[in-house]
Amino acid sequence: MTLYLKNVFNDAGNVTQFTLRFFKELFKPPFQFREFIRQCYAVGYKTLPLISITGFIMGLVLTIQSRPTLLKFGAESWLPSMVSLSIIREIAPVITALICAGKIASGIGAELGSMKVTEQIDAMEVSAINPYKYLVVTRILATTLMVPLLVIFADFIGIYGGYVGYNIHGNMTLFRYFSDVLEHLEFLDFFPAVIKTFFFGFFIGLIGSYKGFNASNGTASVGIAANEAVVTASLSVFIIDMMAVQLTDLFF
Repeated sequence: MTLYLKNVFNDAGNVTQFTLRFFKELFKPPFQFREFIRQCYAVGYKTLPLISITGFIMGLVLTIQSRPTLLKFGAESWLPSMVSLSIIREIAPVITALICAGKIASGIGAELGSMKVTEQIDAMEVSAINPYKYLVVTRILATTLMVPLLVIFADFIGIYGGYVGYNIHGNMTLFRYFSDVLEHLEFLDFFPAVIKTFFFGFFIGLIGSYKGFNASNGTASVGIAANEAVVTASLSVFIIDMMAVQLTDLFF
């Protein structure tokens, strides 16, 4: 038990140092703009197909499952607004972040872990290149920026999926559907949900980079780093979401 607690506190201290180093290196030139753009492409554009399919299915299934219950209370007209509010406030941010945790955090952890094992990071230091700034800062910035954009994209795709689901048993034009959605949406429904996605993206990139950058020697450590990155990043998404919901309830 004592050894376990010691490892936990050591790991917490290392993560804190790793995070503080990120903010220190963030504003120190030179800036790796080309690598940052490349990571944005890898994190954002290459994840769009998966987010599109998931977002559409979320809206479609939620609409089909909710329709019978609302019909019992004669509240079918509330279906577009209810589905859109559920997607924008909670479902799209959390599900998208979990997908990113599984795809992006594991990818970063495995990539940096393999570079650590094959001593490529050490070779970068010998070549007078700051590996932390080139590998870690660019990836964390990319996930922090791209995850919110992916969530907003998933919102629109999910709402469209709800429109398709509604028209399986009903008949409503796309214009009328989106008019009903926008009629019941407020700024405070959208703003807190978007703000928390920046934290989702930051911690997904941070945890994936930390696990990969500090991988142990040996090829087995690459798989361990990727696995730990997914588990820890997914858990952090739930913790951040719980805190965000409590803060939103208190202040909004």
